[in-house]
Amino acid sequence: MTLPAYKRILLKLSGEALMGDDSYGINRDVIERIVAEIAEVNQMGVEVAVVIGGGNIFRGMTSSAEGMDRATADYMGMLATVMNALALQDAMRRAGLVSRVQSALRIDQVVEPYIRGKAIRYLEAGKVVIFAAGTGNPFFTTDTAAALRGMEMNVDIVLKATKVDGVYTTDPKVNPDAERYQRLSFDTAIAENLKVMDATALTLCRDQKLPLKVFSIFKAGALKRVVMGEEEGTLVEV
Repeated sequence: MTLPAYKRILLKLSGEALMGDDSYGINRDVIERIVAEIAEVNQMGVEVAVVIGGGNIFRGMTSSAEGMDRATADYMGMLATVMNALALQDAMRRAGLVSRVQSALRIDQVVEPYIRGKAIRYLEAGKVVIFAAGTGNPFFTTDTAAALRGMEMNVDIVLKATKVDGVYTTDPKVNPDAERYQRLSFDTAIAENLKVMDATALTLCRDQKLPLKVFSIFKAGALKRVVMGEEEGTLVEV
C-alpha cells in the first residue's frame, strides 16, 4: 500500500466552503461531506489540523458592519469562526471522528484556549485539532492564521481548500481561457497578486519554506489525492 506523502497537514477551510450553494450559513450536506474526506485521511494515519474561516456567517452581515470600527468588525469575524468550529466539531462527532477546538480568543465555557503543546499532543494522539478565532488579533486574516498555526504545529504542508481547483492565471469564472498553474513560486504569487492567500500569509510560508497546496474541496476524493502526493490543484513553493 502506498504511504501518504505527508504525515501532518494543516487544512485551511474558508467559511464560504461550508455554505455550499446557499447564500449564507452552514449547509449540512456539505459539512458532512467535508468531514468524510477529513476522516478518510485521518484513518490513513495523517495528522490533521484545521483552521476555519467565518465568511459564511459574518459576510452576511457586511451591510450591518459598514462604517463599523475595523477592529470591532474583525473580532466579530473571529467569533463567527468559533461558531463554524463548533459546527465542524459536532459533524465530526457524528461521524465518529475525535476532535478538539482551540480558540485564540478565550471562551472557556465553550472551547479550549489555544495552547501549542496541547494541540501537538492531540495531533500525535490522532485527534483532529480545529483552530478558531484566527490569530486572536484584528487586522490579520484566517489565511495568516493558517500559515502561523501551520508553522507552530510543524506541519509538512498547508492545504487551502477552496471552491476552485487551483490557482489560475486569471479568474476562470470571468475568462474561460484562464490556465491553471500546476506549480508556482511564492514570489510569483506575491508579485502577480494571484489571490492565492493574502501577502502576509504567503510571505510567512515563503520565509519558513512551508509549501502550500490550493485545491477544490468540492471535488470528491481531492483531499486524499493531495495527501497521497498525486497531481491535484496547484502547489506553491519556494
